[in-house]
Amino acid sequence: MPINRREFLTVTGCVAAGMLLSGAASSGVPGSVKAVGFDGFTVFDPRPITALAEALFPGQGQALAQTWRTRQFEYTWLRTLMGNYADFWQVTSEALEFAARQHQVEMSGEKRDRLLQSFLMLEAWPDAKGALLEMKAAGLRLAFLSNFTAAMLDACVKHAGLDGVFEEHLSTDRVRAFKPDPRAYQMGVTGFGLPREQIAFAAFGGWDAAGAKAFGYPTFWVNRLQVPLENLGMAADAGGTSLQELAAFVLPVSV
Repeated sequence: MPINRREFLTVTGCVAAGMLLSGAASSGVPGSVKAVGFDGFTVFDPRPITALAEALFPGQGQALAQTWRTRQFEYTWLRTLMGNYADFWQVTSEALEFAARQHQVEMSGEKRDRLLQSFLMLEAWPDAKGALLEMKAAGLRLAFLSNFTAAMLDACVKHAGLDGVFEEHLSTDRVRAFKPDPRAYQMGVTGFGLPREQIAFAAFGGWDAAGAKAFGYPTFWVNRLQVPLENLGMAADAGGTSLQELAAFVLPVSV
């Protein structure tokens, strides 16, 4: 049976209390939020990339895509630690080259280009547009706070029909450090011109939720793939599987 927003907040408040680990205090409450920063994959569905990889390399595509995605994020973390920044488009390309070698896949230029271009043509998750418009109509400021380059985000926003929904992209290119480095999360404070307590962060990955929570954002984990909680000593204030649940978390309760 569906629940209303007040009931949802009561439930998520109880869940959050169970999720918060020792030393992880809440940094904000629904109703105090003035802006929301989004990881790209909370809005855009990456699953068609794996489907394309399997179509191009039958029997090998899923493993190829898994290695590609794993290396993609490992490279962001390693480059940040080494102080050797390269933008997410380059990282994505280099991770694909590694995955092809790892799985001994014959990667033609055409297939490589098709896989890379898929990152510019991501569709929005089915619930995304309605929830985003609800939050925007309620007066919340919305922006991507993402590892994606601004050009990648522009392309996906246009392709998904979300023009006019978001403010200027907060791409890690601005600070040349990928999430979960605190410099990346600081972009929200600087870009919105608000204290972190008034900026909610919507994370796709559990590691990103932990990083945002450690920085001090009221954090909601949009756990679309329903993966287990990361063991990082920090957890989101609340979570769900859709942006509709995020909207219920950040918007004031109707009286």
